[in-house]
Amino acid sequence: MTPSRGRLAPRPRSAPAGAPHGPGVHALTASGRRDGLLVVPPERSGPLPLLVFFHGAGGDAARSLPVVQELAVARGLLVLLPTSTAPTWDLLMGGIGPDVLALDAALAEVFDRWAVERVALGGFSDGASYALSLGLANGDLADAVLAFSPGFAAPPAQVGRPRVWVSHGTADAVLPVDRCGRRVVRRLGEAGYQVRYEEFDGPHVVPPVLAAQAVDWWLAGPA
Repeated sequence: MTPSRGRLAPRPRSAPAGAPHGPGVHALTASGRRDGLLVVPPERSGPLPLLVFFHGAGGDAARSLPVVQELAVARGLLVLLPTSTAPTWDLLMGGIGPDVLALDAALAEVFDRWAVERVALGGFSDGASYALSLGLANGDLADAVLAFSPGFAAPPAQVGRPRVWVSHGTADAVLPVDRCGRRVVRRLGEAGYQVRYEEFDGPHVVPPVLAAQAVDWWLAGPA
């Protein structure tokens, strides 16, 4: 599997070899650089769901914590928060490569320590565009994509048929809803993807209630 195609190599193991992390927030450095943060919920038995959540432009893993940390605890999720190698994700900086390699290293570390039952890719703004693009290219790993205020979807490959959640604010001045969220949803529907779309009266944000609804929709499985 090659980064140029946006394909992620690690896969969950039935019997992880490493010791699991304790509850809380952990820094991952498997590749020798900042691979992001891993949020581990309080003690749970059995395999756990894993949400990979990508930050917006100019952000980092720590800035995404408020969006997902309470959900990780309340829903019993592992949440991996990568940090881009540049001000935004490699796909938006000229081509997929370094961020996929770093994500591979982080996922390998998680799968080495945790039994994971399912995976979703999610994100906000540029991170939502990246989640859509990588998610559609890795539908054999991720069963869902949770995209909050995306700008576009540009998958370098299309593998599998992950379900897709999209939300977008009608007052978004950063990525206007008509040429971004609505267009993305229309094109995904035309391509045959199962899409849940939630439009809200608000700006370029992730409303906590919609973040919770998106995670619950993912965990509930196909209708």
